[in-house]
Amino acid sequence: MTLATGQVLELQPELVQLKQELLDARERARKVAEGLRPDHWGAPPPAGGWSIAECLMHLNTTSERYIPIIDEATRALRSRGLNPSGALRRDLVGWLLCTMVEPPVRVRVKTPAAFVPPRVDPMPEVLERFDYLQGELLQRLDRGNGLALDRQKVTSPFNARVRYNLYSNFRIITAHQRRHLWQAERVRAALSH
Repeated sequence: MTLATGQVLELQPELVQLKQELLDARERARKVAEGLRPDHWGAPPPAGGWSIAECLMHLNTTSERYIPIIDEATRALRSRGLNPSGALRRDLVGWLLCTMVEPPVRVRVKTPAAFVPPRVDPMPEVLERFDYLQGELLQRLDRGNGLALDRQKVTSPFNARVRYNLYSNFRIITAHQRRHLWQAERVRAALSH
């Protein structure tokens, strides 16, 4: 973020960590698809579940749904002029959801139909979209820098009854990405045997 004086505001430490998590997810997505046999892209694992393609497409859909929520919440924070008063913190709901979605999977939750991939798209398209959306999320982190992200509530795109703060929102996104990348890596390992 650039201040009116032209100075660049150093990225908040919590956002530095989130930025690295988004970059790591981008790298993991590339690696899980690297050298993958074409017939393995859309193939479900032998024990059932989502294919590698479905895992990544689900993450793309999720990012697409979260970005407008982040934009609206960031605008609201900026208009209210809320600056952080200390380290950013997740709220209780955000902490619980992060714990729940972090791999290894301990709790399975039925995915709402709107987030289930309807078909398997080609690998290059899915990976390009994933890369683009990670870049969009990284931009949103930069735009939120210097704001009290933990003082603005947002509504989950998965369940309209669930609300948490914007900082939790970012933490949920990265934990959710780790969950499905972990799942995709396990699918790849299972198909390789």
